[in-house]
Order: sequence, then C-alpha cells, then structure tokens
Amino acid sequence: MRTLRNAIEQDRLAHAYLFVGPRGTGKTSTARILAKALNCPGGPKIDFDPDDELCREIAEGRSLDVLEIDGASNNGVEQVRDLRESVKFAPARAPYKIYYIDEVHMLSSAAFNALLKTLEEPPPHVKFIFATTEPTKILPTIISRCQRFDLRRIPDKIIADHLQFIAQEEGVKLDDLAAFAIAKGAEGGMRDAQSMMDQLVAFCGNEISEQDVLNVFGFTAHQVVADLAGFILGSDTAGALNALHAQADAGKDLSRLLDDLIGHFRNLLVFKTAPETASKELAPEIAETLASQSESAKTDRLLAAIDQLAEADARMKWAPNKRLHFELGIIKAIGALQENSLSDVINALAGAAGIDPAAAVPTAGAAGAAAPPPARRTTSPSPAAASAEPPPSRRPRPRDEAASGSAGESDFAAAGAGAAAAAEPASPAPIEAMPDGASADLLWARTLEEFTRQKPLAASWAQAAHPVLLENRALTLGFSPEDGLARDSLGRPNMKSAIEEILSALSGRSMALKLVVDDSVAPMEHPEIEDDDDDEPPPPAASAAAAPSPIAAKAPPPALSPEAIAAASDEGDDDPEIQEALRLFEATRVQD
Repeated sequence: MRTLRNAIEQDRLAHAYLFVGPRGTGKTSTARILAKALNCPGGPKIDFDPDDELCREIAEGRSLDVLEIDGASNNGVEQVRDLRESVKFAPARAPYKIYYIDEVHMLSSAAFNALLKTLEEPPPHVKFIFATTEPTKILPTIISRCQRFDLRRIPDKIIADHLQFIAQEEGVKLDDLAAFAIAKGAEGGMRDAQSMMDQLVAFCGNEISEQDVLNVFGFTAHQVVADLAGFILGSDTAGALNALHAQADAGKDLSRLLDDLIGHFRNLLVFKTAPETASKELAPEIAETLASQSESAKTDRLLAAIDQLAEADARMKWAPNKRLHFELGIIKAIGALQENSLSDVINALAGAAGIDPAAAVPTAGAAGAAAPPPARRTTSPSPAAASAEPPPSRRPRPRDEAASGSAGESDFAAAGAGAAAAAEPASPAPIEAMPDGASADLLWARTLEEFTRQKPLAASWAQAAHPVLLENRALTLGFSPEDGLARDSLGRPNMKSAIEEILSALSGRSMALKLVVDDSVAPMEHPEIEDDDDDEPPPPAASAAAAPSPIAAKAPPPALSPEAIAAASDEGDDDPEIQEALRLFEATRVQD
C-alpha cells in the first residue's frame, strides 16, 4: 500500500492501524508484512530482507515482540487488562512491541472500554494492528484512534493468474477455465481459492479441468450460463425455461445459478460499454462469448433485464419455491429486453414522419430564417413541433370544405405536405466554442438552442430545465417537481450524452451534466389549446409584416361595442379593415 510505504519512508507512523475487508483478502498477511517492515534490523524500512532472523520469527509467529491475539477467544475485559499491563515493558530485540488483534469486533464493550485508555496514550514503543470483517461492530471511539485501510475483494483475473503460478510451481496442469471457475467460486478471497486448489489436487491429481471444478464444488459451467443468457437475449422463453429445468433436475443450486447469470449480464454490460477493459479481467473464451452476445441488446435494455433478475434473486432468498421465482425472473427479463424505450418510440415516430431527430430544425417563415428557441417559462409552445405552417387543427378552414365534410381530410393532407417540405434536414453547422467565463444562463441558452437544432422532438423536455450551478466542469439543471418526467427523459443515456457533447463543444472542455429536482424552480407553463368549434369564426391572422411563430395560437379579435358595430355598418364596403376581415374569413357582408 502506498500510504503505508510513504509513512515508513517519512517516519510518520501511527500508533494504531485497522485493516477492514472480507475473508481471505490479506488482512493478516498485510499485518505481518507491516510488522516485518517495522521490526526488521535497521528498521523501520520498506526494503527489508524476508530471510532475516527477525522477519522469519514474525512470519512463523514466534517473535517475542510481535504478539498475535485472537479477538474471538480473548474478548474479555481480563485479557485486555493483562494486555495493558504488558505494554509497559520495552521490546526485547526489535524497535517496537506490536500487538495484532484479529477479529477485533468480537471484543466485548467492557474490553473495548478497557483498551480505549491505552489507545489514547500509548507508550512510544507500542504499535497496535487490528483486523476485522465487520467494522460496524467496533466502537466509534476505537475507530477514530486508528488509521483505517479497507481491503477490497481480489479480482477473478488476479486470483486465476496466481493459481496458475502456484500450479506451475507445483507441477500441476490447471486449465484456464478451471482457474477462472475456482476464482469465481472464491468470491474474491485468495485464501479460499488456495484451499479449493488444494482440494482439487487431492481429488484430481496433477491435471485439473473445468469439469472437475464443477463436479467437486457444484458450480455451473460458464457455457451453461452463457447459453441461458443467450436464450434470454434471443427472447426464447421455452429454451430458457428448459435450460433452467435441466440445471434444477441436476441438483444445481438455483440461487448460485441466478448469481452466475446476473454476473454474466453484468460482464456483458461492462463489455458492451468498455470492451477493452472487460477483456483484461476475463478469460479469452469468456470474452469471445460476450463479444458475440453484446450485439443482441442495447445498454438500457440490459439494465432493465438485470433489474428484473435482481428482484427475482431478492425474492428467492426467502421463498421456499425458488424455481418459481427464477422462472418469473426469466420471463420478466425477456419482457424487459423486448420493451421499447421512450427514445425508440420518438425515433420511430420521427422516421414515420420523414424527420431525422438528429437533423437541423426546419426553417420557418416566408423569409426562411431559422426559428430561434422560444423563451423559457412562457406560454409559447415547444419549438420541437415547429413547422412551416400552423397545424391543421388551428388553421382556418374554407367554408365550402367545412360544409361538405371534407375539410378535415384536405387540412390533414395539406399539413402533411407542409411538414414534409419543412422537415428537409439541413447540413449541421459546426459548434463554435463560447468565450471563457460564460455564465450558466448563457451556456445553457446556447446549449438549448443547439440541442433544439439536433433533437427537435426532445426540445420540450429541455425547456423545463433551469440552470442552477456551473462549477467544476459540470452544469447543474434544476426541474420543478411537476416536471419530473422531463428530468427523467433528459436523464436517459442518449439524451444526457448529447447534451454533454454540446456543453463540451461550447465550453471548449469536457463538461458533465447533473439533473436535480429543485422546489424553487417554477414549473414550465404549457399553452392552453381550445378545441375548434365550427360555429365560431376562426381567429384572424397576424400582420403580414411580422414573421409569425410557426405554431403559436393567434390572438382572438378584440370585442367591439355596439356603437362601433353600428359605425362599421354605416361605413360600407369601402372600409379597408372590413375588406381585410372579409378576405381573411372568406365571408361576404350581408345587409339587414
């Protein structure tokens, strides 16, 4: 460990160390190595000679200055009091007197309290080393006086390589898949893996195959798990259930089989995301299988399938009928793989409409100017639905078509033609980086504009966001609780990565996106669209001099007083405003 090496080199030694980790991860071995480094001749030093007499005494457990105590059998207050008396004496030969207490969490509360005073003010020649698998059972006052080191489970690849080294030294032929099967069964514990290796040598002799490991320990072959995963990925429910029944009839542990299946899908997900990294941790045969299966499902669907299998695993732990819950988990996992995500639906709808979701937003207005994104928190509709013409439900219909009943069809056809013409993708323009020091509001405004151009159908979700914080190369967007759907939609991997790419391009550096729910953010207001009534006249158009919003609802005409109506009646047909109204509504003036 780098921390311990630097502490020894810089002579900054603590008086107590706590090693935490699962069984077989090297807590005792690390403690003995540290004791050798501290008590070696001329120590403390990191380049000690393991063959030195003092180091051999520590390794064999017969050193007078390094005492190993089992916390499970010496957990009483009397034993700790004896320890407190012995710490007063100086070491016999070495620089320090080291007390190593294994499974220290087994000490009673009274024993911990008795040890606490010694830990607070230890003699300068005393060092304590504690080891435990359950740090939560240790008093916080004890932990706070120790330097804690957490030892993680050892990866399967490292265990398999070490087993191959041992096999080569012992003259044993160990198959690669057998080494990985042992490593997987050891669950990250090197000591357990070595014990399994000794048992296999006693059972099989000098040649160990994967089948030998499966027969001795009841594990499931990698190919069996891969085949079961292949049935699930191929939506072959019958094949998956038959494979499960075959393993159940063979007496396999279904809980262990489900753990292996979840682990396979986990490896598949990692391989799909980072194939080079995953290949370094797996056997070549396993990596080849994952490479062929990684093309069968998308990342979000794999996550959904793993969730279903994990739920089945949680239910199986307490259920008497484990096979039933395993079967349900398989069926639900297949269903999760077949589901369509929201982005798939959007892409399908866009393809049916002839629109590329990644294409540029179509131009709007007679002048062909690009439609800018509307201001946030306004009643303007989303630019995701922008087109060259108003939607058919809001455009005026000719009276003759309305009367004949064919207006709906003609409007729909005209709208489809207009949308198809407006949806022609334009060549995407390169994103220019913004000047340094841009604020969060300005950066998000530019990002929203570019995101709307790239993904118009998802722009309405982005409009519900509000820039909250810009720091540490991350932009935090806030959403009101009412806009939770928009937050979840933008949080999907494809949407989030698209926004992060735009942020990085605009800022000129790698940027991350954070989405949070903030009660202080006002919810996005949506436009109120009333149903058309054939008895009511359609709204007038905006002035031809101004470029109208593509889908904005036109304001209703102002109410007229009876005097104004009478005055308008007297003016006759020469009034230009009346003529314009008659032209827009395709009406005729009727005299009473």
